[in-house]
Amino acid sequence: MKKYVPSKTSVREHCTSAAAWRLPKQESALAPAHVWTNKDMDPTPPEDQTWTLWTWMAYWATDTINLGTWETASAIINVGLTWRDAIPIMVVGTSCVAVPMVLNGAIGAKFHIPFSVIIRSSWGYYLAYFCIFSRCVLAMFWLGIQSVNGSQCITVMLRALAPSYNNIPNHIPLSQGISTQGMISYFLFWIIQLPLLLIPPTKLRYLFLLKIVAAPIAAVAMMGWCVHKAGGGGALFNQPASVSGSDKAYMWLSCMSSVTGSWATLACNIPDFSRYARTSKGQFIQLPFLPAIFTVCGVLGIVTTSAAHVIYGTYYWNPLDILQEWLPNGSGGRAAAFFAALAWYIAQVGTNITANSISAANDLTVLFPQYVNIRRGCVIAAIIGCWVIVPWKILNSATTFLNFMGGYAVFLAPIAGIMACDFWFVKKQNFDVPALYNPMGRYRYWKGCNWRAALAFLLAVCPNLPGLAQSINTNTRITEGAKHLYTFDWLYGFLCSILVYGFTSYFFPHHASLVDNSIFGHEYLDASDLSDRDVGKAFGNVDPIHPATDIHFDEKA
Repeated sequence: MKKYVPSKTSVREHCTSAAAWRLPKQESALAPAHVWTNKDMDPTPPEDQTWTLWTWMAYWATDTINLGTWETASAIINVGLTWRDAIPIMVVGTSCVAVPMVLNGAIGAKFHIPFSVIIRSSWGYYLAYFCIFSRCVLAMFWLGIQSVNGSQCITVMLRALAPSYNNIPNHIPLSQGISTQGMISYFLFWIIQLPLLLIPPTKLRYLFLLKIVAAPIAAVAMMGWCVHKAGGGGALFNQPASVSGSDKAYMWLSCMSSVTGSWATLACNIPDFSRYARTSKGQFIQLPFLPAIFTVCGVLGIVTTSAAHVIYGTYYWNPLDILQEWLPNGSGGRAAAFFAALAWYIAQVGTNITANSISAANDLTVLFPQYVNIRRGCVIAAIIGCWVIVPWKILNSATTFLNFMGGYAVFLAPIAGIMACDFWFVKKQNFDVPALYNPMGRYRYWKGCNWRAALAFLLAVCPNLPGLAQSINTNTRITEGAKHLYTFDWLYGFLCSILVYGFTSYFFPHHASLVDNSIFGHEYLDASDLSDRDVGKAFGNVDPIHPATDIHFDEKA
């Protein structure tokens, strides 16, 4: 046990020198010797490829059952549509994003490499860092926002255990957007969540098992109690739409984009999870399962909200608000509120791990490979996302910033589209995996940048910028066409990027980046006669079975 306790000298060095935090130089299975990498960036070894069909089903069952999904359908009704609109919106919206999930998930399942390495195939070795940074920022932002929402679970649990917790005096100025009680709950949520964020992706199936039992039981139980107490589903199902005609059509599209955009990050980084798949077939279950489980959870939210209105006279879109109403109902009410809040806490933490923490950690390992591995990345993301950006203040006051981050799907949609088009249509499902780790390899394009991806990105993003600007500042004047285009911003960005990237790659191909058959890299490790690590410098350019040191690609675009 003593060897795990740092010495005084070690503590002093880590506090005074950045060099002390540098990770030991690891020998990569694929990267050239001069490229700094670490184990977490390499292809997943066979012993860690543990995800099966059931793991994928458990993953989505746990990832979609959370406070955000519960409130989605209710929010659709709140803007003027009906439950008859909300259900198809959820089905169509999640079906749209399930397509890139499957298309991009297949890459990770086949080659067992993360998003931050895959993206180099289409964008180029260095331009890929723009995509990696963009996704990393968004993942850390939502990690903090979801943690603030999840801290409400701690408040309910503590009030259930000790009702006097509600009487804690406030010593924090109102301008900070949080009370003393809220800060205590938030800190407890964060400190309990932190060790859970460090669970290796290969062991997440155990967390999935816990969440798939706790969260659905709590959701169904809350709905059952509310319906029984109200004597039915309430009047929300009879509520007419408050919009009609073209306004209703564009509102429908806007809500659909909100549903789709909420999964925009995962549409890009799904290979971070599919890389652990045992076979490439299991991940295809995402296509039908994601829309199904998301819609079921949304319907539970609609029914519960409608029935709760009969009981309390108020539409509670957030299930934790209903639990607050249970607390005054004696010990039985407090016990029910405690266990229901605990289940929602597990749901919220599970979503934070799968949708935000691991995504940011994988990106940080590529951005700073000398200092960050996945474990350190999770800690850094938890500190920056949950404290540095001050998420409670953002939720309380920064409406324009929230609108901007909500519209960030404008930027992520073309990244997902370009990645899918590159693998399925341009590269014909064939990658040279070792070359993805080589800055001088076949995916260098022109000085590490692929202009085809840049052009597709700009043409997909720029038309939506006026709509994004108006969502941030409602006083911004834009044309009706730009306003309507923004209502389906994610779908436009995804499809436009595919068309432009596919067109330019077909008529202006980069032949050096194309291979007839996939090169996985294990051939190099199996070639016993290749003992010289310097061969790795040419490894990204040729079949590793027949290495050559005199082959170099020029930088023609």
